[in-house]
Amino acid sequence: MLLKLDELQAWDKLLRLLHVVPTYLPAVRYGGPIRSVHALCRELAVRGHDVHVYTTNVDGPGNSAVPLGRPVDVEGVQVTYFPSTLLRRLYWSPPLGRAVTAGTASFDVVHVHAIYLWPTWKAGRAARAFRRPYVLSPRGMLVPELIRRKSRWIKRTWIALIERRNIEAAAAVHTTSTVEAEHLKSFGWALPPVATIPHGVDDPPSLPECALTADVAAAISGGPIVLALGRISWEKGLDRLLAALPQVASARVVIAGGDADGQAAHLASEAHRLGVADRVTLLARFIDGADKEALFGAARVFAMTSLSENFGLAAFEAMRRGVPVLATPDVGMSEIVREISAGVVVDPSPAGIAKGLNALLADPGESRRMGVAGQAHVIANYSWQAVAQRMEDLYRTVLGASKTRDATA
Repeated sequence: MLLKLDELQAWDKLLRLLHVVPTYLPAVRYGGPIRSVHALCRELAVRGHDVHVYTTNVDGPGNSAVPLGRPVDVEGVQVTYFPSTLLRRLYWSPPLGRAVTAGTASFDVVHVHAIYLWPTWKAGRAARAFRRPYVLSPRGMLVPELIRRKSRWIKRTWIALIERRNIEAAAAVHTTSTVEAEHLKSFGWALPPVATIPHGVDDPPSLPECALTADVAAAISGGPIVLALGRISWEKGLDRLLAALPQVASARVVIAGGDADGQAAHLASEAHRLGVADRVTLLARFIDGADKEALFGAARVFAMTSLSENFGLAAFEAMRRGVPVLATPDVGMSEIVREISAGVVVDPSPAGIAKGLNALLADPGESRRMGVAGQAHVIANYSWQAVAQRMEDLYRTVLGASKTRDATA
């Protein structure tokens, strides 16, 4: 009876939750994961849970303008920012470490986001020390191809010495797509339960009438576009999109998002080399608000040609707005595009991408039908409210299992 009572209590109570993530809003330069972690925390708070985030104030080479060392209310989420002055690429922050050590025992469940970084290692270690169940979200960082192509030996050493134990000792691992789950299983580790729960998608914002910035207004002035929106980085495979353009005479491409490691300059050079520079616009900055909605509104196709993408939040945002998607197979959400015919999933070669673009651009009626199908699917299945419910169920499951183990130990 005691075990059953403990399990019922785990499912009944409002939860006190700690999320540990290396960086957080307003550091939007880091792309979709920053926004998706906050959206999840926000909706969990709406459901009545006591949600706290421990993070750093790192924002690229600078720092976010936020108070340090005390909770800040961000849409109902209690966010505490800590400084990182040394080893910033690892987000090393002794004050954050001390807070995690002091506070972990007061939470029901810890949720750790990302890998290869010091805060997530510290949080997993503290959760184990205080016998608190923790959920780990790799956030697309455990992809064999990405490990092979960048910092291979550093990442392999980190995995062997630190990350494998952190993952195997978790109460559950959270992936956002079956593609990400399969990548994880390919390592052959003794995994805890793997829960595949997608990101949610916010509804388009209601914005007042306002002027667009000059660069966005110019980018959409020539008519419909093929849009690639997100971080401009090597793993996004944007060079493959450009390489397809000589075979797609009617396409104008707009690539927009924060520039990572000078990739925008490389892509501009590639566009000139391929003879398509007059049909390519690069907006190498963070895009939001009216500018973002204007780009989606001008898009005939949304292209996501990534080498690997654990989910593909920007593509889901496009679907929510009725834009058909062209995706390559290593994009996590490509399975959904294929399943519901919300666009096309193409071979990642330039010829395959070109074939897909030509098909979508040649038949506006069929493209609109695909866009409508994608929009209906996202509205029905990917609200943040629904995703938060599924994540809450996961937390309650691991908490109940932890209570059972403690009672029988």
